[in-house]
Amino acid sequence: MTYRQMYEVEIKHDGLNKYRVIRGAERHVVEQKAQTQLNQWDEMWKKKVEAEEKRAARERKAQEKEEKKQYAFQQTEEAENQLQQIEDILKHTLDVDDTIDWEDLKDKRKFDKPKPKAPENITHPPEPDENDQKFQPQLNLLEKMISSMREKKEKEMEEKYLEEKERWKEEVENIEKENQNNNKEYEQELKEWKAEKKEFEAYQKETNEAIEEQRRNYLEKDPTAIIDYCDMVLSNSEYPDEFPQEFDIDYNPETKILIVDYSLPSPEDMSTLKEVKYVQARDEFKKVYLSEAAQKKMYDRLLYNITLRSLHELFEADTVNALEAVVFNGWVNSIDKATGQEVNACVLSIQANKEEFEEINLEQVDPKLCFKNLKGVGSSKLHSLSPVAPIIKIDRDDPRFVSSYAVSEGIDENMNIAAMDWQDFENLIRELFEKEFNQAGGEVNITRASRDGGVDAVAFDPDPLRGGKMVIQAKRYTNVVGVSAVRDLYGTVMNEGATKGILVSTADYGPDAYNFAKDKPLTLLNGNNLLHLLQKHGQKAKIDLQEAKKELKEKEL
Repeated sequence: MTYRQMYEVEIKHDGLNKYRVIRGAERHVVEQKAQTQLNQWDEMWKKKVEAEEKRAARERKAQEKEEKKQYAFQQTEEAENQLQQIEDILKHTLDVDDTIDWEDLKDKRKFDKPKPKAPENITHPPEPDENDQKFQPQLNLLEKMISSMREKKEKEMEEKYLEEKERWKEEVENIEKENQNNNKEYEQELKEWKAEKKEFEAYQKETNEAIEEQRRNYLEKDPTAIIDYCDMVLSNSEYPDEFPQEFDIDYNPETKILIVDYSLPSPEDMSTLKEVKYVQARDEFKKVYLSEAAQKKMYDRLLYNITLRSLHELFEADTVNALEAVVFNGWVNSIDKATGQEVNACVLSIQANKEEFEEINLEQVDPKLCFKNLKGVGSSKLHSLSPVAPIIKIDRDDPRFVSSYAVSEGIDENMNIAAMDWQDFENLIRELFEKEFNQAGGEVNITRASRDGGVDAVAFDPDPLRGGKMVIQAKRYTNVVGVSAVRDLYGTVMNEGATKGILVSTADYGPDAYNFAKDKPLTLLNGNNLLHLLQKHGQKAKIDLQEAKKELKEKEL
């Protein structure tokens, strides 16, 4: 399986005490998702602060008894609404189309910064005209007759004109400078505005192209795009602010199985306030909570509803039929009352096939009965937070290489065990399980081997509680293991009178195979499990199915 480079952003909100890691194949999409989540948290925090301020304000104002009665009534209404919201967790999503609208993800904002306005140039004042009447000497009779007096008057008018002309020139020069400065500032502002607009549009285009590429990758069923898409589906789901809503997702394109590790709310995250009463005699408020039995019942129902809701949202949004089945592992982070230590336990696990699940009328089901009917695994009392083993785990390590010491000579990190000789493969499996069971004083015997890559062995475990006779069957396969191989193993277990059957494959199993093995004494180990078992006993190896197919085909020629 080829994986592309992944980007991740860690975000947190101190006020809400929330933390999440956003992952994805496209940087812009990851940044957008992170910003969207931060905006949602800011909005949650704003609402919480406003609610707290309103509550504090109401308490300050509730001086009179009638006001306090009304305050208690409002608090009761809020409590009832919160309890009803928890009760309707599953129904809430049934009227919502969970399909991702790619166009809604795109950035369609307009660049809203106003464009700078060109300045209006200051106009020049009119140039003084020496023929203007005000520059003409007004001569009396005597001045007209005496030339010296007339000339003096004329000179005065000429000087007046020249002075005004000089002032006019100076004013024009100042206006020109001011106009030039204004135009220069405008040109700079316009240049900066254009640069900002260009940067905005370039980033917007890059973001939208990344979303469009993600859409194309999703339509082509690219594994990373499938994971990103399902992440968005679950992120869009609306829950009470107190719920963690954190999850990790993996996808196997060969089996078309999606695995979800989902952080469920702890009992402390659930609102249990039922009523607020105003006691006039003592002039105080009394809070009434759900009984312990009612809290446990509501909590169990909540976890079942979140599980069914998540499965519904993922299947409904699966427009390209990339999901044949979904494995949902529900984890609860809580404080162990016995030790005071924080514990993160898987309290329920379920594998649901899409075709089967879509036949269920979720509006009418009892969530617990529906979960059990789908062969979900979990304690009968989820509120006890008893851990269970996930049906399928997310492999967070690189599955291609593991380190160990040699179990069989010639095996190292360069050896592709999916393409090795079938007899070498038989020997490797025998030695591996000998090592595993010898630790408890058991033994492993090869009973039959065949050139189809399968090997039967019988292990005897002396442990009085978990021991007994076990049938081990290994398949050196390069394709998905079908349900027929699991049926064959089950038949062998019955015929041998064994307590358990173990099927080991270099490849993975199809959904039907996992479904068949659910309620039977069978353990299915895929290629990743095999490599981890090798790691446990010091072996270094790799599994590359595509490379193995080529090598085996060349050997046949």
